[in-house]
Amino acid sequence: MTVAHINAIGTAVPPHEVHGAFHAAARQFLDDPKLLSLYERMAARSGIEARYSFLEPVLLAEGGATDTLGFYRPGDYPGTARRMERYEAWAPALALQAIAALDPDIAARGITHVIVASCTGFVAPGLDQIIIGKSGIDPAAERTMVGFMGCYAAVNALRLAHHTVRSRPEAQVLVVNVELCSLHLRHTRKLDELLAMLLFGDGASAALVTARPHGIALTDFRAAAIPASDDMIIWRIGDQGFVMHLDGRVPGRIAEALAHERARNDDGGILRGHSPADYDLWAVHAGGRTILDAVERGFELPAQALAPSREVLRRHGNMSSATLMFVLAAMIAARREGGDGRRGLGMAFGPGLAAETFRFTMV
Repeated sequence: MTVAHINAIGTAVPPHEVHGAFHAAARQFLDDPKLLSLYERMAARSGIEARYSFLEPVLLAEGGATDTLGFYRPGDYPGTARRMERYEAWAPALALQAIAALDPDIAARGITHVIVASCTGFVAPGLDQIIIGKSGIDPAAERTMVGFMGCYAAVNALRLAHHTVRSRPEAQVLVVNVELCSLHLRHTRKLDELLAMLLFGDGASAALVTARPHGIALTDFRAAAIPASDDMIIWRIGDQGFVMHLDGRVPGRIAEALAHERARNDDGGILRGHSPADYDLWAVHAGGRTILDAVERGFELPAQALAPSREVLRRHGNMSSATLMFVLAAMIAARREGGDGRRGLGMAFGPGLAAETFRFTMV
């Protein structure tokens, strides 16, 4: 049977680092000293040092922050329509930057399929058509958009590429993930909302998936849902951008569910009848420090098992669906010459509360 492989991954982030500016804005929003103190403690423990955006931050003399475009002015944050205008301008540019990092002459690859995943904006003609038009890819390439699925959309996009290559071994599949999370900041005095926004930054990835046996061999895919958790991660379209609700119970529920998976003796779970010790590599979506801690705790992993995910979180924050691809890119970059047969398990969590998982081998 034909096996799909991620041969290479290119990544990109916008030019402006905004993590410090967000802290300045949050301090202005929180006028309750107790809430501000709690925010400061949680921010210091986030494991994040940098996040990026197309919006260039400006620190205000009176406190707080804005940007050079005046997009986020204190007391005058934009409506959803203006945010989508910026998405239409910036999302294709960032996607093309990631594609150039993958291959500056991507059209010469003879791309047959383009799969694009994004949950932070909408535009039609879609990003798939825009990318094809601007990159020179044959307009006859088959196109698929994976939209509004959240952080685990990367796994669903890879699953589509996996099935495409298995059904058409000659396929050359371009998988693009692009997210502009910084377009959805909200003026709020609610601590939980600020802590959720603290996690997110912008980023894009572009992956080439083919039958050529080089890079990461995709073995199989499996989804799982955590019962009675539908209200724990919610992503809705509001009048002032897309509104994220991230319940504080999420890490605990994930740890509990993964501990149950670890204890299973059958092959129906996400470990496929194996123990965590049977996997050499862990490509886990860096959704936040507490999410990574929950995976480590639930599967009883050694301290260094999630180091690639923690490094991506430190350098970029949570870039929604692009984040997992940054982790996989790091694994390809560290891959031993000629491959080494190490087996891995990839996973990401998102609305549902659900997990999307896949097994892979470094070749």
